[in-house]
Amino acid sequence: MQYRYATEADAPALAELFAANHHDALTERQRAEQGFVQGRLDAGVLRAMAGARELLVADDGGRIAGLLALSVPTAAADPSPPVAGLLQAQDALEWEGRPLGEVRWMLYGPVVVDAAYRGRGVARALFTMAVAAASERADAVVAFIEAGNVPSWKVHVDGFGMIPLGDYVAGGRTYSAVAAPTT
Repeated sequence: MQYRYATEADAPALAELFAANHHDALTERQRAEQGFVQGRLDAGVLRAMAGARELLVADDGGRIAGLLALSVPTAAADPSPPVAGLLQAQDALEWEGRPLGEVRWMLYGPVVVDAAYRGRGVARALFTMAVAAASERADAVVAFIEAGNVPSWKVHVDGFGMIPLGDYVAGGRTYSAVAAPTT
């Protein structure tokens, strides 16, 4: 398995993986068992993110096994409601005793792993790569997890040790902000 930055040529496969695991494409049972991603990341958006070096991928001999977005949250021209909510809540959320708004941080996620590769360390390797990639530009990586996305909580908080910063509401939905140090 090769872990690398995505290229623009990866965009169609990334879009297919993202769409297959989107909240709206899954049944309630599937969401409860495997988690989900949200947002509107189509091939065009993913191509632009790859061109900006904002996507990490797990590549199994040409097959995309997983993806993870890592970006500067304030760089988004039109942030999604959860990202906008996180930006609005950052002064009420604390990281290591300081308001998040006073900390250098990068937005971690979404992350998605192809069903055929789950349980094989792909998400952990992407997480490790993201933390290392962010280390020169940020003190923390910060993600949001929608209330009810228990699988994501288990992976990121219980599994990777990301630290809960608090909850916020955006677009009528509740999210938990979680973070991990980059050092």
